[in-house]
Amino acid sequence: MSLFDPRVEKHLIADLGEVVIDEVRKHWAAVVGALLELFAGVVVLLLALFVPAAAWWVPVVLGGAVCVHALWRILERHTDRFVITNMRVFRVHGILSQRIATMPLARILDISVHKPIVGRILGYGHFVFESAAQEQGLREIRFVGDPDGRGLTIQRVIQQAGLRGFAGGQPLAAPASVAPPAGYRAEPAPSYPTLEIPPRPPLPAGTPGDWLADAERREREELRRRTGAAASSDPDRTPTAPIDLRR
Repeated sequence: MSLFDPRVEKHLIADLGEVVIDEVRKHWAAVVGALLELFAGVVVLLLALFVPAAAWWVPVVLGGAVCVHALWRILERHTDRFVITNMRVFRVHGILSQRIATMPLARILDISVHKPIVGRILGYGHFVFESAAQEQGLREIRFVGDPDGRGLTIQRVIQQAGLRGFAGGQPLAAPASVAPPAGYRAEPAPSYPTLEIPPRPPLPAGTPGDWLADAERREREELRRRTGAAASSDPDRTPTAPIDLRR
């Protein structure tokens, strides 16, 4: 099937030193359904030997359509590749029209590995990527052989690229400060005059804008008037003559 081989090498950024770490093909379990469909199509084709001569074309057409669909599914699984490089991960798939979805290693936030019961027995799993590229065909990569080993490969590449804050089990060193070139003189910062805003002069009494002072003055007068009225009506404050009590 060299005609339909995706040839992932032509998608590498060779001038920047990108190399393939692992090229992942679909696990053979991905084509089990297509193989069963192909077997059913062959059975339908064989029915043409046992039907009346006038109706031989019915099983031929049905069986041929089923076989063509099954072969298309097998070829589709064959051309679907997931590639891990030292700079990114990308997926190439498609038969007649080819589609490529790529994701830099720095954008991979988390990798989840889902292994169903059948997958644990047969040795395959599904990758689920949590990243900003979830709508580019890299949200889920299904039928990955040896999912644990390949998940560790991706994590190892990320660690070696220094995108997790640690490299070789040690924290990454802070970047060295860049020295200015020889003869460079820093320009002094420009000085600007200080703008002083004079305080606002008080408004004369009776000015419409001095409403706060008028309100406070009226409140004090009202409080003074009420206090005086209360004091004059208080019976405890009524002056009385002293009472001489006999002993």
